[in-house]
Amino acid sequence: MKRLAWFSGIILAIVSVLATINFVLTNQSQSKRAKQGQQTLTIFNWGDYIDPELINKFERQSGYKVDYETFDSNEAMFTKIKQGGTHYDLAIPSDYMIQKMKKAKLLVPLDHKRLTGLKYYDQQFMDLDFDRDNRYSVPYFWGTLGIVYNDKYVQPDEIKTWNDLWQPKWRNSIMLYDSARDVMAVGLASNNNSVNTKNMGELAAAKGRLDALMPNVKAIVGDEIKMYMAQDEAKLALDFSGDAAQMIAENPHLHYVVPAGKGNIWFDNIVMPKTVQNKPAAYAFINFISQPKNAAQNALYNGYATPNSAAKRLLPQSVQHDSQFYPTQQILGQLRVYQDLGLYWTEAYNDLFLEFKMSTKR
Repeated sequence: MKRLAWFSGIILAIVSVLATINFVLTNQSQSKRAKQGQQTLTIFNWGDYIDPELINKFERQSGYKVDYETFDSNEAMFTKIKQGGTHYDLAIPSDYMIQKMKKAKLLVPLDHKRLTGLKYYDQQFMDLDFDRDNRYSVPYFWGTLGIVYNDKYVQPDEIKTWNDLWQPKWRNSIMLYDSARDVMAVGLASNNNSVNTKNMGELAAAKGRLDALMPNVKAIVGDEIKMYMAQDEAKLALDFSGDAAQMIAENPHLHYVVPAGKGNIWFDNIVMPKTVQNKPAAYAFINFISQPKNAAQNALYNGYATPNSAAKRLLPQSVQHDSQFYPTQQILGQLRVYQDLGLYWTEAYNDLFLEFKMSTKR
């Protein structure tokens, strides 16, 4: 019995030691994860929307590790942040989505005292309707919605207005970017209606215009539209100015035009979502990307227009004065920023676009 008791004592001692070791290791692991979290910046951004070298440069200069995750639509980004369980320190949504995120209380107000680069931004891109006083956001890129054309098949003066897309000569020649808001904007603009309309009659008329365009539509695709156009797969494409710049870099026969009349100008801004866990790193990155040299490098990589006026002055003259991507004030004056339409009207736009999209498959 004594021997049994002795063995039992040894076993209990071993269990106690193992429990102690496990406790220590668990605490060390938690401490390590916490420390890693303090040294990590998690960015939620569009795919291929920053020069990778800038991320490397930021890591070297700041000591922070960047965890870069991507989304393919504003709506997908919104849903993921709203559902919670994420740890994004920064995100880059578009104008109307910033409005929506504010209403949903998904954004953290920015402390302007901790932002050292606001002085570099062009005032025309600050204090806009979707974020007055830039309380929640800092400009990142801006651009337009327009038409890419291939000069092998299209003459420069053949696409002046949105209505030119309906010409019979473009049968099975146009690629549309897969976006309800942007395709519906084309239908609305062709009727000289607001791209933010909440008039069901105007929306129905826009859908009718798009149905009439259907014979000219070759395909409705996503980001692969850049590859198709670069490879001469279509004569015309509806796309954004930055995507157009990337296409043109691949194929010198491609050009970009913003049709006369109503249309869309968009802004993508940096925000701090409520999921932020590392505010010091978030502010450090905003200040880093606001530095003119870094902002100019990012603009050259992406092809999008920079709202950073100091950075723009560092760009090649051929870029600064390229009206394809830095349109005149006369053209910009006709364009409008998308507004947050609310759930009812957003679904109305989406439903009409889906009906049109399905008709192209018949």
